[in-house]
Amino acid sequence: MSSIIGACLVTILGELPVWGKKLYFAIILCVLLAVGFLTTSFVSFYVARDSLEEQISESTLPLTSDNIYSEIQRDLLQPIFISSLMAHDTFVRDWALSGENDQERITRYLGEIQSRFGTITSYFISEETRNYYHPTGVIKQVSEDDPADGWYFRARDAKQPYEINIDHDTVDRSRLSIFVNYQVRDYDGNVIGITGVGLAVSSVTNLIETYQARYGRTIYFIDTEGHVTLRGSGFGDAHNLQERPGMRTQATKILTSPGASISYEHGGHTYFVNSRLVPEFGWLLIVEQSDYSSDARLQNTLFINIAISLLITIVVGLVAFLTVRNYQKRLEELASRDKLTGTFNRQVFDMIFDQAVQNAKRQKSVLSVMCFDVDGFKEINDGYGHPGGDAALREVLTMVRQNVQDSDVICRWGGDEFVILFPGKDRKEAMTKARELADSVRNAPVRFGRDHIPVTISAGITEYRDGEDLDTLMARVDNALYTAKASGRDHISLS
Repeated sequence: MSSIIGACLVTILGELPVWGKKLYFAIILCVLLAVGFLTTSFVSFYVARDSLEEQISESTLPLTSDNIYSEIQRDLLQPIFISSLMAHDTFVRDWALSGENDQERITRYLGEIQSRFGTITSYFISEETRNYYHPTGVIKQVSEDDPADGWYFRARDAKQPYEINIDHDTVDRSRLSIFVNYQVRDYDGNVIGITGVGLAVSSVTNLIETYQARYGRTIYFIDTEGHVTLRGSGFGDAHNLQERPGMRTQATKILTSPGASISYEHGGHTYFVNSRLVPEFGWLLIVEQSDYSSDARLQNTLFINIAISLLITIVVGLVAFLTVRNYQKRLEELASRDKLTGTFNRQVFDMIFDQAVQNAKRQKSVLSVMCFDVDGFKEINDGYGHPGGDAALREVLTMVRQNVQDSDVICRWGGDEFVILFPGKDRKEAMTKARELADSVRNAPVRFGRDHIPVTISAGITEYRDGEDLDTLMARVDNALYTAKASGRDHISLS
């Protein structure tokens, strides 16, 4: 019978959402929320990415480049300072001008320089004798005919007081070093030799690696012709700036300017580049940053936002579904049931009756109807007021519900009159059940405050006849009730 009632409610309450409509509403709400959240998340992602790229190119990268340049001034320019001290040391000049006597004095001096400042080598080459002095002694004489000695003559004839070059160490040809060659001049300004110190390329590369690890950037040096002079890990195999992927079109701009900020695309990523001339070396310091790490962080944030948004969407959709379902149940209750007694109202009874008739025909079973009212209900209202009458109706219907089956349907027909459908019961079985109900009501007076209100019911019973409509059925059961009432209180009449 619950299926009968449910089908009737769906038909009568067509304007209210059924479970499919509730689900549809929840899905639509979830879709709208998801679209809103996703739109907001992606717009925020692209705005944040554009803002971050602008910040990198205009603020973060130039500031990082300045910091690295400052540290280079401190770390890499120290050899220039050392070489300058040596070139202007009166001991070196006086010893050379006095005829280079007592070679042990100059070798001891060079050894102290190397030991004190931690260089890999220190040296002095005399223009007078062409001797190459080293902490270990005279290792050779430089010659214009030896290509390996070309650096000496180039440094001697240079307009600048010093030059920097990367070359193999004269003592250890397997070791690549950075040399600072400084001109030594006499008191009249004439070049009398070259002095300087050397640093291992590996130690300078370690400095670059330190900068890269500290700042998270790619750092390298190029000369004014674009050749890569020093680089750290992660740089690649390019030996010239134009060989670096994506940099070919930007190389000219970098090489023709003492400082530039550019960007280029490669492999689906944007690379931001800041260049700065290091005049003491004559090299350009290049600092690069990819948007890869920034994009990765932003993408992780985007994925987290999407996950949270989807979770919120699901929770909101579930809450909406449950809320609509609860409201639907409440509205169905309000629309289909009598507020006072909790029984079905007359508006829903027509459809319940039709469904019951169809089931009876399909199952070839019987269907009976009982119509009852409370005896002397007007006197109860007059004697105890409407609250007393309401209490009497509530208690009577509570007693009735406790003594009928779940398949039986109770409906308030109007006032104190009620109808009960008995699916599967013929008129005699319905009569027996009616007597049980009457006995239960009679034996349980209604408590109202300190009073006990005696209540009885009278009823009419009839059985549905094939092809009969509801009006005809109700007319017969009303006549039976009228007969019972005419016989006095607490009577049951069968039609």
